Amino acid sequence: MKRYLTLLRNEPLLRRLSIIQLLAYFGAWFSNVAIYTLLIQMGADATTIALVAALHFLPGVFQAPLSGVILDRIHPKKLMIILTAIEIVCTLTLIRVDSIDMLWLLYLLVFIRMGASSFHFTVEMSLLPRILEGKALQAANEIHSIIWSLSYTMGMTLSGLVVYWVGVTTAFLLDAGLFMIVLFLIFSLKIEVDFSQNLSKISAMMKEAFIYIRQNPIVYHLMFLHAILGFTAFDALVALAAKHYYAQIIAVSLGIGLLNAARAVGLVIGPMVLGHWINNRRLGWLFFGGGSAIALWAFLIDNFYGSLLASVAVGFVTTTLWSYTYTLLQHHTHSDFYGRVIAYNDMIFLSVGAAVSLLIGYLASYGLSLSLIALLIASVFVMASLYYLWVSKTYQLKELE
Repeated sequence: MKRYLTLLRNEPLLRRLSIIQLLAYFGAWFSNVAIYTLLIQMGADATTIALVAALHFLPGVFQAPLSGVILDRIHPKKLMIILTAIEIVCTLTLIRVDSIDMLWLLYLLVFIRMGASSFHFTVEMSLLPRILEGKALQAANEIHSIIWSLSYTMGMTLSGLVVYWVGVTTAFLLDAGLFMIVLFLIFSLKIEVDFSQNLSKISAMMKEAFIYIRQNPIVYHLMFLHAILGFTAFDALVALAAKHYYAQIIAVSLGIGLLNAARAVGLVIGPMVLGHWINNRRLGWLFFGGGSAIALWAFLIDNFYGSLLASVAVGFVTTTLWSYTYTLLQHHTHSDFYGRVIAYNDMIFLSVGAAVSLLIGYLASYGLSLSLIALLIASVFVMASLYYLWVSKTYQLKELE
């Protein structure tokens, strides 16, 4: 924790960005419990819930080729202002959705809103390697992941309570107000970093980026390794578990919120414990640990209290895997391609997250138990540990210094 506080004290821009991240991510997750609760109240089936979960990821997939170019052409502050304004409008409009007949509007708003949110994330992640490097960059990514986890924890938990006490509409109104605070903070943000705009044609920039990635195989292998973390996008699995197993014990909204909050507790603690321990040699073991934690959850998924404990274990490993693989990718990417490589990396990551969300819904609809679905996800992480072992022996990975 001390190294994080020291870095934030010495880097004022990182400190301000971290505050914006905390509020923006809190806002992004705060509405999620309200959205899933609304779907369950309207009688949505498993496939519909899974589709909405997938819509949280799909916008980043479709916009990545263009957003990567935009990141290398437009100043990040301008982009953050535009994207936050879009989130405000979409969050307020969600109030209009009050019946299953208006699912089309819910789909559209979630798609646009999460597109803005994922783009905002990409803007900040492409900015970090412009102001930091090496171990400082790793620590900044860990701070970012802790902030994401805290936002996830507080957003999910408080949203569950707000929805339970005063309803879905109030949750959306409070969320929009939070994004307005974020917009104010961005207006006062000073980003004084070297930013040379690439004014080449969009098609030429995209082609240039794909050539760069193809000629640097370590880059695309690191992108694939990071994308494995997309298999932890099992919000649909959490919602279905709350609906089928925990509804007789606790209100659905509270069940979703508490289960996600338990996972986020592990997400916050993980990098504080594992941040000093993790290195290139140990990364494969951490992938295996992630698979073991998800397998534990699979065996306990029908027990609410057991699921809470297992969710902490899942989160404990996930954050460090996410931040370390992201840092390795930034560390092995040339600065001229930060925006495009980060955007394409997020495209692959979000594609996996969307596919997993849809797969969970379809497998559940076809009768597979939620426990078996979780075991399938766990097996992917075991295979990822073997994949990383091959990558580390085939290519020379630079250690973070």
